[in-house]
Amino acid sequence: MNETNSLKEQYRDGTNLEARIALHARFSTARQGFHQWLFAHIDVPHDARILELGCGTGQLWRTLGARVPRTWRLVLTDMSFGMVSSPDLSGLAPAGPSGLTQCDAQAIPFADESFDAVIANHMLYHVPDSPSALREIRRVLIGGGRLYAATNGAGHMHELDQFAVALGIDYRAPNLSFRLENGAELLAPYFQSVMRHDFADSLVVSEAQPLVAYILSMRSAMTGLSDEQLQRIRALVCERIALEGAMRITKETGLFVARK
Repeated sequence: MNETNSLKEQYRDGTNLEARIALHARFSTARQGFHQWLFAHIDVPHDARILELGCGTGQLWRTLGARVPRTWRLVLTDMSFGMVSSPDLSGLAPAGPSGLTQCDAQAIPFADESFDAVIANHMLYHVPDSPSALREIRRVLIGGGRLYAATNGAGHMHELDQFAVALGIDYRAPNLSFRLENGAELLAPYFQSVMRHDFADSLVVSEAQPLVAYILSMRSAMTGLSDEQLQRIRALVCERIALEGAMRITKETGLFVARK
């Protein structure tokens, strides 16, 4: 299965994504959740027009709830039809999204200067042609508008990568094309200013099942594992947590704020 088809299968609906969100939600050590932290960096007008690319199941807006001003006009998009047709996206925020559509970030179906802000939360590294996506984002932003692009660093959750390989599973994706180490360089040709903000966090996972669910969510091919293989994975995860009390996992996550 090539990378494009793998991504389509991976994100055909919200199942895999929700398993990963759940692990971070339950076992992150940061005092403030990532979505609340991201929201604190968003600087837009009172009546802002905001486009989210790769909205997934709308977790950002479900988390923020009533903090989202009713005067904002939200347009939520995702490449996956299974995501944008999810019932989880209905009734988001106080007034819900103003628009919801399937959308390729490389060909955004909106007019020039339509938005005050574009949010790309952990998704630009999935785009095959990131320069095309960045040109499109710049095109639909007003003058002075901002892109809020979250991503991970090269060492993000490397302990879990190593552990999965020890289990006989190599789910690791190719090196991220848009990451903390190179994001500013990639954004610079399209934006007047770029600022990087790092989110201090880690995982301390004290239960086996959420970790197993996370590992199994990372590649659709794992659905072909036998019952015996699944039992072995669960047993080894339980053994590791029982031995150490918890599995400690590094997180390298941050946000680029780029102004047009």
